[in-house]
Amino acid sequence: MRVDEALCAAPVAGLSRQEARTLLGALLGCDSAWLIAHGDALLDAAQQQRWLDWLRRAADQEPLAYLTGQQEFHGLALQVTRDTLVPRPDTETLVDWALQLLPPGGHLADLGTGSGAIALAVKHRRPDAHVAATDRSEAALAVAKDNGRRLGLSVEWLTGSWWQPLAGRHFDVLLSNPPYIAAGDPHLPALRHEPLEALSPGGDGLDDLRRITAGARAHLACGGWLLLEHGFDQAEAVADLLSQAGLAQIQHRQDLAGRTRCTGGTSPAS
Repeated sequence: MRVDEALCAAPVAGLSRQEARTLLGALLGCDSAWLIAHGDALLDAAQQQRWLDWLRRAADQEPLAYLTGQQEFHGLALQVTRDTLVPRPDTETLVDWALQLLPPGGHLADLGTGSGAIALAVKHRRPDAHVAATDRSEAALAVAKDNGRRLGLSVEWLTGSWWQPLAGRHFDVLLSNPPYIAAGDPHLPALRHEPLEALSPGGDGLDDLRRITAGARAHLACGGWLLLEHGFDQAEAVADLLSQAGLAQIQHRQDLAGRTRCTGGTSPAS
């Protein structure tokens, strides 16, 4: 199979031309320009077999990041596995908001870190900050730790659910992209290759957001902020949870499509 033949087979798997070039480039270790210039280059037997397997998996809606083992997020090349969600560009909104609020030398914690994307992006942009990250999944945390080592970014990795590993500690910024998809949501079947426990807490999708907001004030420094990612239709519900938890100055941020995707509040002066 030649390079141009491999690319021509990609639309059957539902891949765009650009996605196909990115994927084939990852397989062959080259860029799109090389693929365009070398359409008659031959894939060896192992490469062809792997390419056909990737096309089969892509046709089954498996994220391309699971095929290549990598995903770009906030300028970082992160390793991902089936133990972690694939970081989404919309979550960069949460990172950018945190960077605006984090004071020099400040302390930040990322709850439910998964691949470590949020924590590592903050540490990359703010090396002066002390960044902690938690996850109850040891398998996910292993991926995050490996990303930190590979990128040379020092993050404090802690195993445990939500507030449990942060007992007695206070932070200038707390942020989380928790599971928030409601049970029975029509989008879930398309996400079946990603860990369900990182996508949905069941019920109305708000249970983990309730747990996080309820414990936030005990872990926020005076004037500290809690920032949360949530579903596009959950902003009002999350704002109510923040208000009930005693947080003030409740604000929202929009994702790349202009939908309200993040909501946060601050711990008022006592």
